[in-house]
Amino acid sequence: MTNESTATSAAGGLDVAVIGTGYVGTVAAVAFATLGHRVVGIESDPAKLAALRAGSVPFFEPGLGEFLTEAVGSGRLTFTDDLAAGVAPADVVFICVQTPPGEDGRPDLTALRDASMAVAAAATGRTVVITKSTVPIGWGAELRRIVGAVGSAADTAVVSNPEFLREGSAVNDFLYPDRVVLGGEGPAELAVVTELYRPIIEQSFPAGRPELEPVMVVTDTATAETIKYAANGFLATKIAFINEIARICDQAGADVLTVADAMGLDHRIERRFLGAGIGYGGSCFSKDLEALSWFGDDHRIDLPILGSVNRSNAAQRATVVDKLRTGLGNLSGRRIALLGLAYKADTDDLRDAPAITIARSAIDDGATVTAYDPVVRTVAALPDVTIADDAYEAVAGADAVVLVTEWREFADLDLAAVAAVMAGDLVVDGRNWLDPLKVTAVGLRYVGMGRSAAAG
Repeated sequence: MTNESTATSAAGGLDVAVIGTGYVGTVAAVAFATLGHRVVGIESDPAKLAALRAGSVPFFEPGLGEFLTEAVGSGRLTFTDDLAAGVAPADVVFICVQTPPGEDGRPDLTALRDASMAVAAAATGRTVVITKSTVPIGWGAELRRIVGAVGSAADTAVVSNPEFLREGSAVNDFLYPDRVVLGGEGPAELAVVTELYRPIIEQSFPAGRPELEPVMVVTDTATAETIKYAANGFLATKIAFINEIARICDQAGADVLTVADAMGLDHRIERRFLGAGIGYGGSCFSKDLEALSWFGDDHRIDLPILGSVNRSNAAQRATVVDKLRTGLGNLSGRRIALLGLAYKADTDDLRDAPAITIARSAIDDGATVTAYDPVVRTVAALPDVTIADDAYEAVAGADAVVLVTEWREFADLDLAAVAAVMAGDLVVDGRNWLDPLKVTAVGLRYVGMGRSAAAG
């Protein structure tokens, strides 16, 4: 699929403004422009604004740059730092600013509230304001209050449209989704947003896949907001569950991959997200679980399952360091090599990355840490970690290697070359990404996550 084959020539597209050109906002802006709408991205950061205007994506996301370049070149996508000018002609305004956790773990709504007030003041005519940011359950009612107090409640409507993008496959997820969720309180605004998404739901754009049948879920705002949290909470729970099973497998001598495969054959369970490993990271799962816990506290609801998932995930990261201690005896004076820094493959995102936790724990134990990642070149959070130029430089002289991120190139490593330059022989496969038999065949010790060296 190329951007040329995806773009539609629809002349009757809507005027769309996207506030915030981070990960979610940039993907949305590019996708809607690709579908033929007239889109303006609103960004206050001068460096990011200049990069986007030049057709350069300020973060790593496979395939997005090609689509951005075509959309900007066609004139369907422009960028500005003037929010009022960008919002005034818009039929639809997407709010895509970040809602990071504050010091107490609650979502920091400062940017969201500021953007909402600015949009309400700048909107003219009939405008639908859509929240794509992950917002606290109940935010839709607050946004309607802001719109009523600042702008014209009669002309501005509010819709919730949570995103379900996966970093590393965001463009594909946007254009070929499982579902699109819309939450609103009136049919008129929902009709506008339904029209916006029609080419995706019908898969009627030139690169559409007619065999797909994306589902449009139309509901109220509170339910739409809850769907986002429920989905992420369940996926995080599924990951934490299989990682606890992996810890059982470590003690029992069982193979978690076979366990997960057999579980996944049950259509009620399914195999996806049963990949035992180092645990989840990124900007969503931990934050969303914390938000659900805060909601429970605020409303005096007991949520013991959701409240325990992040603790289980943290324990899984600690398991990796425990495997290093068991394999090396003592980490003081040892050299540890980390293969991968991003929290998952096909992204440069370091938010809540397991590599940071593992590196800090090893350093606290007196180890020296070297790391390599194909796309991450600097890590401000790890000033004591040496960043290598390639995997072989990273593992040279290492007493142990930890595979942290499941990059494709790590599965294709020349293991004999790795063994030749290491000082030690311990390989901790934090993603169950390597073939244990190939690792041991070159004289290295393999330690997986719920997987023994005998597993083929």
